[in-house]
Order: sequence, then structure tokens, then C-alpha cells
Amino acid sequence: MKYAKLTFRELIQPAINLAEKGFAITSKEANSLNGLEDDLKKNNTRVPVFVKEVAWKAGDTLIQTDLANTLKRIRDNGEKGFYEGETAKLIVEEMQRGNGIISYYDLKNYKAKFRDPHVFEYKGFTVVSMPMPSSGGVLLHQMLKMVEGKPLSSYGFQSVQAVHLMTEAERRAFADRAEYMGDADFYKVPVEILVSEAYLAQSMKDFDSTSAGNSQLVKPGKIPMKESEQTTHLDVIDKAGNAVSVTTTLNNSYGSKTVVGGAGFFMNDEMDDFSIKPGVPNMYGAVGGEANAIMPGKRMLSSMTPTLVLKNNIPFLIVGTPGGTTIPTSVFQTIVNIIDFGLNTEDAVDKPKFHHQWLPDTLEIEKGFPELTAGALENMGYKTRHRSGIGRTEVIRVLPGNKFEAVADNRGEDDAEGY
Repeated sequence: MKYAKLTFRELIQPAINLAEKGFAITSKEANSLNGLEDDLKKNNTRVPVFVKEVAWKAGDTLIQTDLANTLKRIRDNGEKGFYEGETAKLIVEEMQRGNGIISYYDLKNYKAKFRDPHVFEYKGFTVVSMPMPSSGGVLLHQMLKMVEGKPLSSYGFQSVQAVHLMTEAERRAFADRAEYMGDADFYKVPVEILVSEAYLAQSMKDFDSTSAGNSQLVKPGKIPMKESEQTTHLDVIDKAGNAVSVTTTLNNSYGSKTVVGGAGFFMNDEMDDFSIKPGVPNMYGAVGGEANAIMPGKRMLSSMTPTLVLKNNIPFLIVGTPGGTTIPTSVFQTIVNIIDFGLNTEDAVDKPKFHHQWLPDTLEIEKGFPELTAGALENMGYKTRHRSGIGRTEVIRVLPGNKFEAVADNRGEDDAEGY
């Protein structure tokens, strides 16, 4: 493998062992599977292992033999073990039973792409994040640069001034997302203009420090040219300083809730990340237009924002989160919390967050968000909505002396380990 010392056969084996021998599920996992039972029965032509005669409970062992066999085929045959042969046959048979449209041709001709990361500077740090067709890197770039020239540290963490400024940066970035962002292989995404100093300054020109913006008035910038929140994120760093930030998703919780019969894995419902038509929101309320319209062979726009923050070209933060459209804003706030507000890593992750995505024109705030700040923002004209946890941000912070500080978000059953 290009970036590993171990062989792929060695790397995939622990996943095969977990699937084949099983693992004890937690109380939350049991509740999730029990709540999913009706959908699984409705959406599957073969009863998957996630359905059983009696309710799941904490401590039950989940064994996934079909998935183990699929992983073995991938172990032994590489990509052909998935896109061709027995696994491809099982996928196509599932399509035929469920009136799907994926064919042998589609599978055999799919190619993964390696892309250059989106890289920029912020206050002496180098930020490395995900490029198109994820909006994450560009949104993060825009939001950080829109606030970079302001004295955030003097405003103070969760102050009215700071939250107001950061919210308006989020609003403007998401307006651009709706208009200009998509698969750059199919649509000329004007990335250089979107992140330019002049463009961002123009975007913030109508910022009013005394009142909330209005998404009917805040529009995407003018450029001359013609996301459930059930994503998974992990961060890793080794003793040599090699750092990895990985985000992967099925889109909604359990994707399409359809398991490929005999193969043991869920099909995603990523088509929801395309724009059905201009102005029509997806399940996360995000809107889009021509840039993210559905086309054969095209990759949909996502919000994934796996990110590395470097200091003197050495990893300083490894960060990312699940959360649909809240992903870029959560990463944005976590970075600002550490670099600008000087929060310790645990507080930077666990303290209540907020989210604005242009449309709907609502400022979402987490349980525990300061009531005085929320009230002042409402007096400024913001329509606020209290909600449950925003994302589950995972952070590794590199400390002097080759030491690491790893924080797993307290919003979920997340975990941080070192060895």
C-alpha cells in the first residue's frame, strides 16, 4: 500500500475477525438496532443479521458472517473482490430483487480518485483539508479567513460578538456552497475566486456588528463564469508523527437501510447529497443548483471535513467529525476554540456548539449553550432553534516532547486510546 508499512492483508484482518467472531454491542447500539427493525423488514428482500426474534440488549454479540466473507474476498482479490466476482453478483442480484439500477458495468467501471488536498494558511498555521467534491475544505477556508482579521480572542469564547461574527461567516460560506460547489470533474468550481482575499472581503462587506444577517438578502457572491448526521470519523497519529484524519459516510443513519443479501453491508443513500432541482433542500436542509445537479458518473457534493492543522509543517491538530452539514462548522469552531480562544482540547470539543447554513435561516444551538448569549442573539434578530448534539468531534493535539492529547467527543460513545 502506498502509505503503509503493513500489507493490506494484515490491515483488513482485524475487521474480518470482528465480523466473523462478533463483538458485544452497547446499550445505545441495541436501542438503535431495535428502532431500526421495522425499516429493515420493509427495505430488505433478505432478512439481515441486524434483525432477530427478540429485542437486542446490551452485551449481545453481533456476528456478521456475510460481511466477513465479503471482506475476505477483498483481502484475497483486492478491488476485484468487491467490484467483480461474487460480491458484484450479490449486489446486482439485490438490485434485481429491489428494482435498483446498479449493473455489472457500473461496478466494474467505477474508479476511486486521488485528489490533492485543499491547503491554506490561518494565523501562522497550515490547514490541510478535503477538496471538491467535498465542500468541507473550501467552506473551512472561507469561514476561517472571514474571521481571521477580527480580534476574536478579545471578544471571548461564546461571547455575543464572537458567535455573531462566526455565524455570519457560516451563513455566507453556505450561500456559496449552494450556488457554486459540486464535482469539479463536471462543473467548473471557482475555488480560487471563492477563497480569494478580495472575494471574502466583499462577502463580509455588509456584515453588521449590531444585527443578524438575513438569508433573503445575503446571496452567493457574484462570480463571472459560465450532509442524518451519521457519518463516521477517526483520527490517528503514530510515534513517527504520521497523522491521518478519516471521514466516511453512508449519508443517513444506516444509509438506505438496505443490506446486500449474502454480502452483509448496507447500501448508502448518497443520492440525497445531489441537488434534486435548484432550491429544493435535501434531508439536512441544504440547497443546491446546477453545480451539484445529478449526472451519470458524477460524484455528489458532501460536507466531510477531515483536517490536519500543521505548525511549522509538523502536525498540531488532527480533527474531524460526523454531522452532515454541521461538519464544516463544527471543525471551524473547534479550530477557532483552540487557536483563537485558547481553550484546552477537551473544552474545545465538548463545549456547546452552534450552526448556521444559510438556508433555513435558523441559528441552531446545542443544549447548554449560554442563555444570555442566546437571548442577546435573538434580540439582534436571530431565529434560534435548540437541538441535541451537533456532531461528535474527534481531536488529537500534538504537545511538546512528542506527547499527544486525544479527546473523544462526549456526545457519543466515542473513545480515545493510546498504545
